[in-house]
Amino acid sequence: MAEISRAKARLIIAKAIACGREKGMKPLSVIVLDSGGHVKAFEREDGAAPGRYQIAEGKAYGVVMTGMSGTALFNRAEQQPYFVAALNGAYGGKVIPVPGGVLVRDKNGVVIGAVGVTGDTSANDAIAAVAGIEAAGLTAEA
Repeated sequence: MAEISRAKARLIIAKAIACGREKGMKPLSVIVLDSGGHVKAFEREDGAAPGRYQIAEGKAYGVVMTGMSGTALFNRAEQQPYFVAALNGAYGGKVIPVPGGVLVRDKNGVVIGAVGVTGDTSANDAIAAVAGIEAAGLTAEA
């Protein structure tokens, strides 16, 4: 089974942060999870709030556990809040259903992990995540 290597995870983080700097975003925190929801790598920029680890992880964890993009999960939360409440119950409160959680697919379209970015607006967080994933030669589903 394909997975995100540590080297690719670190590249995704570096490129997501670089995107944030280029676009003038607030300091970002970026996490990369494997397909089982386990942390491969995390980095918090200087100046980012300390609680950002949990937010980044919650964004990425929600998408990888459901196989839905952050945008799709956000829409589902708006349409069926009871569903996301049940998900949070099942996953110990770890799901944060907003953009900035992005699925990572390999060249065959298989989900191999997720990226969670937090620190700016949710839309900008997603832009940075996609930039990092694409820079690593993988496919992003925001």
